Amino acid sequence: MSAPHTASLPSAPPPAPPAGTAPGPVPEAAPGDVRTDDVEPAASERPAASDFRAALRSAGVIWLGIFVLGIGFGVLVTAHGLPWWLAPVISATVFAGSVEFVLIGLIAAGAPLAGIALTTFLMNSRHLFYGLSYPLHRIRSRWGRLYAIFSLCDEAFAILSSRDPRTLTGGRMIWTHVGMHAGWATGAVLGGLTGATLLSGVEGLDFILTALFIVLAVDAYLSRPDPLTAVLAGVSAVVAILLVPGSMLPVAMAVFLATLVARFAIASRRSRRA
Repeated sequence: MSAPHTASLPSAPPPAPPAGTAPGPVPEAAPGDVRTDDVEPAASERPAASDFRAALRSAGVIWLGIFVLGIGFGVLVTAHGLPWWLAPVISATVFAGSVEFVLIGLIAAGAPLAGIALTTFLMNSRHLFYGLSYPLHRIRSRWGRLYAIFSLCDEAFAILSSRDPRTLTGGRMIWTHVGMHAGWATGAVLGGLTGATLLSGVEGLDFILTALFIVLAVDAYLSRPDPLTAVLAGVSAVVAILLVPGSMLPVAMAVFLATLVARFAIASRRSRRA
C-alpha cells in the first residue's frame, strides 16, 4: 500500500500565545527584503500629478499677486502711449519684473540700445548671486533647467531656495516657475487691454511689487530664522544707500555676499580650533 498523498492538505495554523503574554519580537527581514510600510518615497520618485498641487499650495498666493502686478505693468504700457500688445510680448520674452517697468520708460523715451542693455544688466546682476544657492540640481531635464534659468525671478528664488532641497522635485519647481510666468503674462494682457479705459485712474498698483517683496522676506525669515543674517542684510542695504544710492541693489548684494563669506571664514576657523 502506498503512503497517503498529503501535499494538498492545509497546514495547521501556529498556536496562539497564551493570554497575558507579550508578543514575541518581529522577525527581521532578510537581506534582500524591503519593508514597504517603513519606506518613504524619495522626493524625485513622487507622482508627477502631485507636483502641481504642491506648487499651488506653496506659491498660489504669489501667482495671484504677480497676476495683479502684471495688470499694473499692462496699464503702464498703455499709459506711455505704447500699443497694448507690447505688454504681453515683453512679459513673455523678458520676464524680468522690475526691469520691465524701467524698460517701458526707456523705450518711451527713445533711449539707445546700449543704454537699455547696460541698465538691464545692472538691475538683473542680482541673479548672479541667486545662482549660488538656487537648487537647480533638483531639475533633471536639460530643457527644464534652461527654462528655470530663463524664468528665475525674485519670487521663485525666495520660495524655492528657502526650503530643504531634498523636499523639492523638478516638477514642482517647474510648475512654480510656470505659474509665475503665466500669471505675469496674462495679467499684462488684461492690463494692456483695459489700461486705457477701466484702470487708467487706479492708484497703488506700483506698490504691489514692494509689498510682495516684503511678504516674501518675512516668509523666508520665518521659515529659517537667522537674526545675524537679517542684520547683515539690513546693514548692507544701508551702506549701499549711503555710498551709491543710484546703484543700491547690486552694491548691497555685493556687500552682503562679502559679509557672508567673512562670516563663513570666521566660523570655519573657530570650528578648527575647537
